Amino acid sequence: MKKLHYGMVGGGKGAFIGNIHRQAIALDNLARLTAGSFSHDFSNTLEIGMDLEIPSDRLYPTYLEMAQKEAARKDRIDFVSIVTPNYLHYPIAKAFLNAGINVVCDKPLALRESEARELDELTIKNGLLFAVTYAYTGYPLVKQAREMVKRGDLGDIRFINAEYPQDWLLKQFESDGHKLKSWRANPSVAGISNCVGDIGTHIEYLVSYITGLKIKSLCARLDTFMEGHELDDNATIMLEFEGGAKGVYWTSQTAIGYDNGLKIRIFGSKGSLRWSQEDPNYLVVSKLNSPTEIISRGRDDLYPKAQDYSRIPAGHPEGYIEAFANIYRAFTNALLKKSLGDIVTEEELDFPNARDGANGVRFVEKCVESSKKGAIWVEF
Repeated sequence: MKKLHYGMVGGGKGAFIGNIHRQAIALDNLARLTAGSFSHDFSNTLEIGMDLEIPSDRLYPTYLEMAQKEAARKDRIDFVSIVTPNYLHYPIAKAFLNAGINVVCDKPLALRESEARELDELTIKNGLLFAVTYAYTGYPLVKQAREMVKRGDLGDIRFINAEYPQDWLLKQFESDGHKLKSWRANPSVAGISNCVGDIGTHIEYLVSYITGLKIKSLCARLDTFMEGHELDDNATIMLEFEGGAKGVYWTSQTAIGYDNGLKIRIFGSKGSLRWSQEDPNYLVVSKLNSPTEIISRGRDDLYPKAQDYSRIPAGHPEGYIEAFANIYRAFTNALLKKSLGDIVTEEELDFPNARDGANGVRFVEKCVESSKKGAIWVEF
């Protein structure tokens, strides 16, 4: 099978998420890292590039030079993975799209919805593929939950409750030397929201992916509990969806005792389900007048989509890297098929795209708008 080649912008020494991306891509061995601009400090890029065995002529001091020079090569990269702080996502993605190179980008897609919509339009105009790494939708039992909703197993969806608490921002992060924490305190780098922009957007897309529901309006209260910080570290959001379903989201990075407590509960007219990211191999399903079931990943009676994304037998835990890899697997398989001139179906485009990323940016903007106006209801 043909192997793709990819480049990476960001993910240098001391970064967290870049190595996660590299491990996830390597899991299916469908793409090889052959170019990079890993840091604004070129010596860092050279050091990381040497460790990753990338030829020196494929290491670049800036993303602009990388986009231009890679586009001109016969052995150019097939896609770029963007793993930088938030404020750089838009200009880097735009540069590579303009160079005719497919893109995978961390969320949020941009700091403004208008920029995110522009990236979506560029992707379509240039006939490219764009993935946004909302990685939690890569879990097999999230696929199962989505199929259950689509097939009507829960009936009409009435209410959604989701939460995503963490406690890692409780320290005064400007002073503890934590690189990842420090830029999240800076609006010019992180954007208009910290907590909603960082982890609240995961809730927004996870709910959208599983249920297919579109937000009609929302009412948000964003809190800043950490003294001296400008941006939110806690948020409570009420929502109304098209069709009448309601929802409540809570997201926090100051919730003592929580590591990465993403949970979702969906209630319908015939049943309900609940799933937790920290226990991702099990899905709890309740039907009216029936015993509650605990469904485990890897079982033969799961819907085909959930089976397709399971890698090892039931009882052998899969986790975050596998889910992340599933996003890349869907993206690279679609890209491979497209490169051979074959038609890629909607079913095969099972990864978050630029339009999904733009909706996430809109969600952040509307939450901030609502909160600034006194936590009032605003149209979505």
